[in-house]
Amino acid sequence: MQLDETQKQKVTQWINEGLKLSDIQKRLEKELGLRMTYLEVRMLVDDLKLKPKDPEPPAEPKQPEQPVAPELPAEPGLPGNVKVVVDQIARANALVSGKVTFSDGKTAEWFLDQTGRLGIVPPEKGYKPLEVDLQAFNIELQTEFQKLGLG
Repeated sequence: MQLDETQKQKVTQWINEGLKLSDIQKRLEKELGLRMTYLEVRMLVDDLKLKPKDPEPPAEPKQPEQPVAPELPAEPGLPGNVKVVVDQIARANALVSGKVTFSDGKTAEWFLDQTGRLGIVPPEKGYKPLEVDLQAFNIELQTEFQKLGLG
């Protein structure tokens, strides 16, 4: 089927508008009274050296930005303010080990042994951290274990 110049311009306009071939097929019949198969429309567009535009990808729903809480340094005197560090190489007989700084500024070593028991080596004999510090230590340790894939 041959189209005149006006009809070819119409098809070119539709392609430039981003219409799909099936939409062009429908418009040819509705607006110009030309009934064509999908394959004929495809060949027509090819003959006119036109290329249909790729459809726009659906926009991803925008997620609200999550505020990032800055990591607080351990400051002596703030109960529950605990800093946990994991050693690059675990101490002997431990699966994982590291250091913890409690809210009073004292630093202790910690380790998780082969049987899953957690141990803390105090900085001085008889040292006992605050209960709130121990709770914060457990939470921080869980976070570090999850980062390592152990949690």
